[in-house]
Amino acid sequence: MIDHRFFDTNRLHLTREEATIETEQKEPYLYTEDEVDLDREERNIQIFTSLALLLSAALFAAGFYTIPGVVDFPIVLIDRIAFAIQAGVFVIIWVFIAVGMVSVGRRKSAADVQGSAAGPPSPKLAIRVAFLQNTLEQAVLTVFAFLAFAVAIEGPGLSMIVVAVALFAIGRILFLMGYRKGASGRAFGMALTMAPSIFGYPAAIILMF
Repeated sequence: MIDHRFFDTNRLHLTREEATIETEQKEPYLYTEDEVDLDREERNIQIFTSLALLLSAALFAAGFYTIPGVVDFPIVLIDRIAFAIQAGVFVIIWVFIAVGMVSVGRRKSAADVQGSAAGPPSPKLAIRVAFLQNTLEQAVLTVFAFLAFAVAIEGPGLSMIVVAVALFAIGRILFLMGYRKGASGRAFGMALTMAPSIFGYPAAIILMF
């Protein structure tokens, strides 16, 4: 005769082991409020953000002193605005890429193929949707930063926009690659993406006066 109490105890023990393994295997971006070490995350975010902004500042400086030697930048206002719009196309392309990622992912997921009105995205699609939303937000800020900067400065200073396009692209790639690692994992890419706005808007405002 089977001792049901012994059976149930083993079953409970197995369930707890499985739960422990599941928690250990969970990706950081899926951690619940109780599982997140907020102090460590905040420290890591500050470190990675600071490093990204220092790198961005160095690249802006390097671009200012090297790019004008090989490229002639416009002086007339209308030409500067046109240059900023053209540069903005290379930013908006990332929105197009993100839309394509969501579209393809939705078509290949039975849980998502009915569309966003049917419910929230499945875990399989959620990162792509988050990437699209974040990219759209940052693209709007960055393109307007280009325009503001182009209105306020002329000639070699526009080399900053060229550097900003590169930073935005690298930032988007690193943001997406690090998303599964949680907030600290995407902090470096996020800061690189925001660098054109963080540096561009204050610079444009200062140069207006």
